[in-house]
This record gives sequence, C-alpha cells and structure tokens, in this order.
Amino acid sequence: MSKILASLIAGLFAVGAFAQAAAPATPATPATPAAPAKVEAKADTKVEKKAEVKKKVTAKKAEKAAEKTEKAAEKKEDAKK
Repeated sequence: MSKILASLIAGLFAVGAFAQAAAPATPATPATPAAPAKVEAKADTKVEKKAEVKKKVTAKKAEKAAEKTEKAAEKKEDAKK
C-alpha cells in the first residue's frame, strides 16, 4: 500500500514538473500593431450610439409617464361626474 502511495506521489510531482515546462520562444519579429486611430473611431461611434439609445429610451419613458398621468386625470374627472 505504501509503495502504491509513493508511486502516486512521485507521479504527481512528475506531472507538475511537466506542466511547468518553459513556454515556447517568442518570434524574432513582433507583429505590427493595429492602427489605434481606427480603434478610437470605433469607440467614439459606440459611445454615440449608446447616447442615442439612451435618449430614445428616456423619451419613451417620458411618453409613458405622460400617458399614465393623462389616464389618471381622466379617471379622476370621471369619478367626479
């Protein structure tokens, strides 16, 4: 039993050492970086689109709130009659 346990522990150490093997070497010539201006332009358009969507959502919420208050006012008038 102790021999089996010892062999299992030795195997775990071997697996751990194998998993920590050196990473592959990096290429000699680095890849050319992407144009940062294009990335910034995309980010700007995303921000603009989000702002437009927010405006639309707030406008819809305002319309719903106005309709709700109108309906409540109509109910009050009907109740008074």
